Amino acid sequence: MQTLCSNTTEQQIDPLGPESLTWRYFGDLRGLLLISRVGLLQNLHPSLAAGVQEHSDLFLNPWNRLFRSIPPILAVVYGGKNSPTMGQQIRDWHRQIKGVDAHGRRYHALSPELFYWAHATFFEGQIATQTLFGTPIDEATQERLYQESIQWYALYGLPMTTVPADYAAFKDYWRGMLDKRLEMTDVARWFLAGRQKLPPPYTWMRGPLWWVLRPVFDRGARWLAVGTMPVELRQRLGLAWSVKDQRRLRDFALLVRTLWKLLPQRWRYFPQAHAAMRRARGLE
Repeated sequence: MQTLCSNTTEQQIDPLGPESLTWRYFGDLRGLLLISRVGLLQNLHPSLAAGVQEHSDLFLNPWNRLFRSIPPILAVVYGGKNSPTMGQQIRDWHRQIKGVDAHGRRYHALSPELFYWAHATFFEGQIATQTLFGTPIDEATQERLYQESIQWYALYGLPMTTVPADYAAFKDYWRGMLDKRLEMTDVARWFLAGRQKLPPPYTWMRGPLWWVLRPVFDRGARWLAVGTMPVELRQRLGLAWSVKDQRRLRDFALLVRTLWKLLPQRWRYFPQAHAAMRRARGLE
């Protein structure tokens, strides 16, 4: 039986700090390689996808929408004393997102199931990023990282009733979501179909630069999302992935790991994360 955390929303939650593993892993820029995977996993949840379909501007400019979502979440992780305020602000942005999904079930973005599922994909994405493109994290470190994810989630000020108490319980929860709750939704189908006229995330990217980058943001992102998806889920959804694709993914991951060693520290993290680390060391 899944063990759940007690409700901690009445308690004062300390923000994460420079000693945390989350500071080390969440701001890692290699996570951008899996941002489409995270978005796809989130939108395979029928109620979450309904909220996106009915309340989001994702369809107008999907990459701009994805990139806009990153700084506020980074501000919760790296915001120090301002983290609880930013977490509650993100929570409040979702108060009016509600409706009925494709199965006729009522949903609300702040329901424990939906909000926690989105958070779970961000936590699991840290482990997936390191497994694929960095140094795999051992079980004890995963447990510590998971416990930090509970502290992080508590900063949003929501009920903790759906939060597994430890990493073993989280893995049961994760498998249950993959096996029983996720399905092919209209939003996921739209993403996987690709866009011949995909707009650039920012106006300054228009023109020749976007002609070069568009295949990366379109076909490349979809290829990575499908290829890095949990194998059982990919097979259950009937998404094509060949031996040749797997070999290319392995070679790409090796290239990323090799080039990463050559980058200076400041280029390995999101600017917000790097700035927070410098402040913690008294350099800013």
